[in-house]
Amino acid sequence: MKKTIITVVGKDTVGIIARVCTYLADNGINILDISQTIVQDYFNMMMIVDTNRTSKDFKDMVRELDELGESIGVIIKCQKEEIFDQMHRI
Repeated sequence: MKKTIITVVGKDTVGIIARVCTYLADNGINILDISQTIVQDYFNMMMIVDTNRTSKDFKDMVRELDELGESIGVIIKCQKEEIFDQMHRI
């Protein structure tokens, strides 16, 4: 399984989760875990997804999610699980 960590941060608006999840579903990316909070009108979501079945190249996925985030007014970042784990190692 190829896991990717996706974070979404920005001012809360209607449809953020729907737009991100639609992109993932359209590209065969399965959501394994999801957490989202809203603190004083700021939206924060973290997802762990399985990218094993997508035909998308990781770089293309990162670019497209970045463009999607720009279009809906949020910042979307993607990291491969192994890089995320190394960065957060104590």
